[in-house]
Amino acid sequence: MEPMKPMKPMEPMKPMAPMKPMIASDSSWWPRGLDGPSSTGEQDGLRYAFFPDQKRLAVARGEKVELYDTGTRQINGISQASGSKAGDVRFTDQAGEVELASLKRVDAD
Repeated sequence: MEPMKPMKPMEPMKPMAPMKPMIASDSSWWPRGLDGPSSTGEQDGLRYAFFPDQKRLAVARGEKVELYDTGTRQINGISQASGSKAGDVRFTDQAGEVELASLKRVDAD
């Protein structure tokens, strides 16, 4: 059996390129002034983002974005049947299901 040969010294590392800040790919679709959604999602071409500090739910269908007042609700998911109409969209919160049509639509601040 041959004795082990010595290892070659490590080569110096090349400098890393400066890192760019990470930007969420979907963060540009909701209205300005809404920061840090606690939950976001997408299903069947509908996107949503819930902003608990502002008590707002942003919902986007294509390029159209609507904003809703959620009051005391803590939106954490979506429940939408495939091919459903806009009014049939339901979200889930701490107490169960919430129909989008039951939330008050508001203008972006």
